[in-house]
Amino acid sequence: MSRLFPTLMILAGAALAGATVGVAPGFAPRQPAAAATDAEPLADCRVVDGDTLRCDRERIRLLGIDAPEVAGHCRPGRNCVPGDPVASTDSLAAALTPPLTIERVGTDRYGRTLGLVAGRGGDLSCWQLDHGQAVYVSRWDNDGRLAAICPAAR
Repeated sequence: MSRLFPTLMILAGAALAGATVGVAPGFAPRQPAAAATDAEPLADCRVVDGDTLRCDRERIRLLGIDAPEVAGHCRPGRNCVPGDPVASTDSLAAALTPPLTIERVGTDRYGRTLGLVAGRGGDLSCWQLDHGQAVYVSRWDNDGRLAAICPAAR
């Protein structure tokens, strides 16, 4: 059996589950997930803050958004996003519904992976924008990838 077979089975199962399983209350999947050819499965993910995940040992920064910083993380002189960092973190946690996929697009200056992450209901950056828990930052949206799939980012 090919080493690719288990990955294909996971992706097929994810597609089937997404078509047959309901989504979190209030989570209307209006935008498509990342293209299947570019998306890879993610596992063992937890929310760090309103725009960052940790999946296994990988730190992932959601593409194109900025969320309120947790207390003490807004450096002097930086224009940080206003809002409640706890509410933003909780919002992202509510959207973190498996199966999860990522389309990796690079790394930031802190070594975090930059990517479009999708859960059962759609893109997580778009979820945060739709729920007022982050702001869109076009200069952080590599090639307009988020804007292409998320009306709230336009």
